[in-house]
Parts: sequence; structure tokens; C-alpha cells
Amino acid sequence: MYKRLIIFLFALMSVAVAGRAQQYCTAIFKDNISTLRLKYADTDELERPFLTLSGDEQLDISFDELSHDTHFYTYTLVHLNHDFTRSPLQSSEYLDGFTTADISDYDHSSLTQTLYTHYRLLFPNDEIRAKVSGNYAIVIYEDGNPDDIVATVVFQVAEQSADISASVRGNTDIEFNNRLQQLDIDVDLQSNNITNPSEVMLVVRQNNRTDNQVVLSRPTFINNNLLRYVNQKALIFEGGNEYRRFDISSVYIKGTHVDQIVYDHRDYHAFLFADELRADMPYVNETDADGQYVINVEKRTDNDYEADYMFVHFMLNADEPFLDGRMYVAGDFTQNMLTPNNMMQYDAEHHCYTYTALLKQGGYEYNYLFVRKSQNAATTIPAEGSHWQTQNEYTILVYYHPFGARYDRLLAIKRIR
Repeated sequence: MYKRLIIFLFALMSVAVAGRAQQYCTAIFKDNISTLRLKYADTDELERPFLTLSGDEQLDISFDELSHDTHFYTYTLVHLNHDFTRSPLQSSEYLDGFTTADISDYDHSSLTQTLYTHYRLLFPNDEIRAKVSGNYAIVIYEDGNPDDIVATVVFQVAEQSADISASVRGNTDIEFNNRLQQLDIDVDLQSNNITNPSEVMLVVRQNNRTDNQVVLSRPTFINNNLLRYVNQKALIFEGGNEYRRFDISSVYIKGTHVDQIVYDHRDYHAFLFADELRADMPYVNETDADGQYVINVEKRTDNDYEADYMFVHFMLNADEPFLDGRMYVAGDFTQNMLTPNNMMQYDAEHHCYTYTALLKQGGYEYNYLFVRKSQNAATTIPAEGSHWQTQNEYTILVYYHPFGARYDRLLAIKRIR
């Protein structure tokens, strides 16, 4: 049911933005698909991956189809602008190889209560490779029908032809060491012969979120090939709080933050301990992975097709509902989206917000984001509070679109914490 809601939302969005270009994102569009993941191949390190144009990195893209039935999946590569709308480039201009390829690597789940088939593709590969920088989407569809889209995965290919340095401070242009963090960024364009700096776009994301991302087209200072973005109020972010976490790697032993595990003769259910609002609590320094997750199952040899699925039940205590907006569970496992797919419901009888998600066994990080009715960006303050000391991951992307060009080059990517 919860995946039907996200499909319905996308339909509504399509009507609302009629006449505007479609924006691609990492998303699932079918009820029977789960655990859409993007990571570096041959490693389980918790990193949000990207490719370099001349590098040898490879992406591992995988998902589960919730049955042992046979399905035929195909994918294609789409080049995108900096805003994740489709660029005007033809496929011959941005890829080497075939325009489509089949997903032939799959395994049926083994020894699991929930039956699923794990599909996997590695990119780039011998069939398809990207040959220009920028944003990309891999579009996965079924039965050779490009209109029957199963899922999309977005990622970046960077030239790394510019150098980015950045610092984060709590002493912002608005306040001193309280709730906010401000970035100061230098972009050394190096050998890129850029005569008009306004053709350079700076994009900054916090913890892989897109709701509060910043896009800047004007630096504060220009010194030859050095663009400086200093004391810009647009680069002020809520510090937020360290992520909450839970561990469901075992169906027999309660992991971190798990209160109870129940098997109802059909499915496993993990009931998490009730969370408390942290808005008025002092900051506590804890190491986290900024909202990422890992698939892991105890006492098995292969996490991809031996991990089971569990219904995970979240509960956030609140004496009264927040009437001026909606509460969401966010993290990489929800793609940090703010949709009915991860929106909480208020239980007036038990004075709490609730949410249930079907998740594959592993360790997860999450926080609660609140979206006021009058705003699109979320805030951490009502549920999590916000602290200047919080460790966050910032992704800085530098795009270049010279006059007359047909696509946005991605000069460089930098991640800082």
C-alpha cells in the first residue's frame, strides 16, 4: 500500500507541474519492488558514490522484486541537467555502447520468510558507459516497455577538473554558535578557461537531502580563477541533530533500539522503542553515518539474498500533534523524500506519531523531519532540535554551462563532514 501512495503522489506532481520538465530522482514506482540501493561495487563501505569521468569506479545498483517469479528488466541511461531535468543531448552524445541493456544478474532469496529475487547491475560496463560529465539517471523498466518504469536511480559523473575547499562554522551571519551552520567555499577553476563566472553554478546538499539544497550562480568574490562563496546567507543550514539508529540484523535477538520482535506466522515485525522529541534536549556527540544504512543479516553468508524482510514500526511520542504541518521519517532508506510514502500519522489515543515500513534486515539511521504547510523545505527543529555542533555531510557540486553549450558540465564534486 505505501508504494501505491508514492505512485499516486508522482501522478499528482505531474499534473501540478504540467508544462514543466520532469525532474528525475532515485525512486521506486512499483508495489513489488523494494530496497533500491546505490553503492560502490565490491565494497560495503558507507559512502554515497559518484563516478569520475576518467576514473575506474563502478556503481553497484540493486533492488529486490518481492517474489520468485520471473521478470524481465531492461535499463537505459539518461543525461540530465544540473536540476535533474533531461538534457537535450542525444544518447550518441553522452554514452558509448548500446542505448539499452538487460539486467541478467539475479538470485532468488534463500531461507527467508519473505520471498524475493535480488537483481543487480554494475555500471559502467562493457555495454554502456558515460562519456561526458553531469547528472545521470538509470531508468529501469519491465518487459521491454520504456513506459513501464520500475525504478530510477540518479548519480553524478564528475570531471574533477576544479578544486573545491570548504569549511563549516557555527558562527554564522545570523547567530553565534546556536542552531545553525554556515559554509564558506572556494572553487579553484584551475585549467578551465572560464571567462564568465556567472556560467558556473554551485549546488550544496546536506546529508543527501534535496528539499533544502542550495543553488548559487554568483560568488562573493572572484580572484582570477578562484571563486569564493563567503558570508552568503544562502549557505546557512540547520545543524540538526545526530541521526537515530536501529539494528534488525537478527530476527531472534533484539538489536539496537528494538523493543520487541514478533512473528505473526506470516511476517516478522520489529517494534522500535518509542522515540522522544529532542527539541529541548542538549546536544550529545555521537558518531553516525549521516542517514545511511547497510544490509546485514547475522549467521548467514550472503546479505543480498539471505537477509529477510521485517515490518519496522516507528513511534514518536508527542502529547499533541503539530497542527501546522506534517512529520516524516527520513534517511537514505526513504531516499530522503517527503511524500506519503514516509509520512507519519498521529495516534490521538496513544499521543504519538506512528509509521511502518517494510525493510530488509540490516542497520539503519533515520531522523524526523517536519514540513510546515507554508514551506517546501523540511526542518529538524520540532522533533530533533538543531545544534551547531552536529556532524553533517555536505556535498558540493560545481557545474559549468557556457553560453551556447547544450549541457551542464560537472567540473567537480567534494564531500566534507
